Amino acid sequence: MRKRSQAMDNDRRQHRKPRSIVEITVVDGTLTGRIVDLYDKTRLEKRCDKCPGDRKDQRIVGMEIIRDMKLDGDTWEDGTILDPETGKVYDCKLWLAGDVLKLRGYVAFFYRTQTWVKGR
Repeated sequence: MRKRSQAMDNDRRQHRKPRSIVEITVVDGTLTGRIVDLYDKTRLEKRCDKCPGDRKDQRIVGMEIIRDMKLDGDTWEDGTILDPETGKVYDCKLWLAGDVLKLRGYVAFFYRTQTWVKGR
């Protein structure tokens, strides 16, 4: 299964403009997500110099940012999401809420939830 979603900017000052297209893939019961396009075309060649491990210095377009998600009822969880702007990796869960995908990245009790919409 492959689906594309628009990753939306959560900064209220930015008025929730789309930032990237993320392709969501499920293979053998594991969900992953890879950035396949950026709306800001000036950043297409940008590399993630702050990213850890195998993603260090990788181009952001093509980078797998969601890893190892497993389905538990109606929610995908127990995986991680990478913020390529900061290089930080967060625990993650995601679920469908009507026609949108809700994605929550968290550290301990602190979290931020984004709403992603179906991509082009």
